[in-house]
Amino acid sequence: MNKNLNQPKYEDMYEAILTLKTVDECMRFFEDLCSITELKAMEQRFHVAQLLDKGMIYNDILEQTGASSATISRVNRSLRYGEDGYAIVFERLREQQE
Repeated sequence: MNKNLNQPKYEDMYEAILTLKTVDECMRFFEDLCSITELKAMEQRFHVAQLLDKGMIYNDILEQTGASSATISRVNRSLRYGEDGYAIVFERLREQQE
């Protein structure tokens, strides 16, 4: 977990997410939880992370996603120096595709 955040963690929300069983359930939950702007931002960051993970360069990612260079840099920092959350998800998605 990110040790830099000084706010308390409310594990109940994360436990609730783990109870969801389908993509539809996840979408419905996050649509209730987040604003449209927040969801779009998270979806864009995840898409940027996927493209960076595949080795795509910044300019191509910017063109394909419309993400700012600041967003791409932030996601890249998370991929390289973060808590490995993206790495866990990407590995599990690859395993599912096999």
